[in-house]
Amino acid sequence: MSTAKQQSDRQGASLAAFMSLGFRPFFLGASVFAMLAIALWLLALRDVSLIAPGYGMTLWHMHEMLFGYGPAVLSGFLLTALPNWTGRKPLSGRGLAALWLLWVAGRLAMMTSMPVAVMVVLDFAYLPVVAAVMARELIAARNWRNLMVLGPIVTFALANGIFHFEAMRFGASEYGIRLGLAALVFLVMLIGGRIVPAFTRNWLLKNGAEQRPVTFGRFDGIVLLSSLVGLILWVVLPTSLPSALALGLIAVLHGVRMTRWAGLATRPDPLLFVLHVSYAMIPAGLALMAVGAGTNSLVAQVAALHLLGIGAVGGMTLSVMIRASLGHTGQALKTDRKLELGLALIFAAALSRVVAEFAGQNPVWIDLSAGLWMAGFALFVLRIGPSLVTPRPRPGRA
Repeated sequence: MSTAKQQSDRQGASLAAFMSLGFRPFFLGASVFAMLAIALWLLALRDVSLIAPGYGMTLWHMHEMLFGYGPAVLSGFLLTALPNWTGRKPLSGRGLAALWLLWVAGRLAMMTSMPVAVMVVLDFAYLPVVAAVMARELIAARNWRNLMVLGPIVTFALANGIFHFEAMRFGASEYGIRLGLAALVFLVMLIGGRIVPAFTRNWLLKNGAEQRPVTFGRFDGIVLLSSLVGLILWVVLPTSLPSALALGLIAVLHGVRMTRWAGLATRPDPLLFVLHVSYAMIPAGLALMAVGAGTNSLVAQVAALHLLGIGAVGGMTLSVMIRASLGHTGQALKTDRKLELGLALIFAAALSRVVAEFAGQNPVWIDLSAGLWMAGFALFVLRIGPSLVTPRPRPGRA
């Protein structure tokens, strides 16, 4: 066989592997975009703009970290979990490629000054399509239980639509940004609140530990319902006493929820323990948000947004991407120094960004936070990236 033929076959096998399951293109795309978006934002802060987004760089930055990065990770997770929920074949090949390219088209559209109508259509279309794919599979399998995940996805799509409406009408966005963050945080509460204790229970059983996390029950339902009410109240009335009280209450409830999961017992397993740390950013961020709502402190409000966005959402999504990628590419569910450092850098980025806000938006702390974020995702790409674009090793082969 000629060298050219062998190379062509390897490229074909890599492309087929890359589009074989949702986590591969979407996790790699999300992690690369996470670095690119922050790098472009840092340059814009120095009056160096390599792109010309229709809404301006500030709105672009807010939109893309929520509605660009967030949906990619969410899609990778849901499309990979969907076959386990339904027993049906996963979306793969041309169908998966078309969905991924639609997400890419949205990112490119938001970077340019193309006609606003075209930009909005290309960006907005993605989440409704994902919801439709999810609904089709769940209904075909009569898996009514998991239809609840469509709620946050549809809400997320609605938030994106509100963002575009506000940006076009007022040149700014408040409700769209708050609703988008609320939907993303609620998804972490919902999905994280199921996988963290489940993974913890399996690990404790495997290691013969006596402790057990409390399984999902009535208390968890109360916490989620209270969170839904509190977050909606914050979206509508971000600086008010009712919002402050509601946010403070759900911060306490999530703190109590975490104590039921035996998180400290998982410290010997960094890949598992970091899920608990990521979830801990939720009550911490909500508590800080409550302070901002009650005192009308813009500093506390912005700090809370970044603690939730970077620490809770960023930390949880990177943790899940690592875990899912390792498991589905046939690797042991164990971290190494690169991955552990990458995760630590994300939490350091969250704390640095909070410090930056309380230090008067000190550019040194902002640059540090951005650098730590990019370095964390760079380590993920270096360590996990190659396995996302190559076929899974067959049993018995290296």
